Amino acid sequence: MSNPTSNPSRNLNGKVAIVTGSSKGIGAGIAERLARDGASVVVNYARSEKEAAAVVARITAAGGKAVAVQADISRAEQIQPLVDATLRHFGRLDILVNNAGIYQLDSLDTITADSIARHFDLNVRGLTLMTQAAARVLPAGGVIVNISSGVAKSPSAQAHIYCATKGAVDILTRTFGAELGPRNIRVVGIAPGFVATDGNADSSEAYAAYFVPKTPLGRVGQPADIAAAVSFAVSGDAAWVTGCTIDVAGGLVF
Repeated sequence: MSNPTSNPSRNLNGKVAIVTGSSKGIGAGIAERLARDGASVVVNYARSEKEAAAVVARITAAGGKAVAVQADISRAEQIQPLVDATLRHFGRLDILVNNAGIYQLDSLDTITADSIARHFDLNVRGLTLMTQAAARVLPAGGVIVNISSGVAKSPSAQAHIYCATKGAVDILTRTFGAELGPRNIRVVGIAPGFVATDGNADSSEAYAAYFVPKTPLGRVGQPADIAAAVSFAVSGDAAWVTGCTIDVAGGLVF
């Protein structure tokens, strides 16, 4: 697949990437962009097999390389098999994008032990164990990207637990970056603002009416906006970037 830009540092030919939770939305956009940049991509999904197959089909139709692999990142026993499947299919792993996550509105009165567990099991524990498994096989020059959120810094009282998980993700980005830096493995966070996806399609107009006036660039984000930032983060252009989280939000502060 040809490089979409003339910048050779964005050429990912020969690289292999896992994008967790990439059957739809932001994850699908990231998978397709990395494939367009030349990477072979593992499209991970937990339940959406049909959607994951469609992402793979779009990538291969455009001349890229991709395979769909099922694994629920919230289940610890399914993480290592995802890495093993990647090595079987493509022989190596260079890039991990920790995109899989869940989001649920709540209030102090409606929070339950189950909702806390579900959020942390995927958004924090799953991300951590996925990073652990990937780091064991990543070579020097490898990159891990954690998809965070603007609510990590400007949290909402309508989503206490989700915001808490994303705050944890930002801390882990910094600590993982510190530990893996001596191996020349970078860890970069990307914090989206409000992005239109299949998951919020039913309420996108209401969300847009609320968030767009607070967004200096005056529009809703698209998965391609986040994918472009990930493309930068894993490229040679970001060779001096690690242990930090980049806001990709059009200037929005939640």
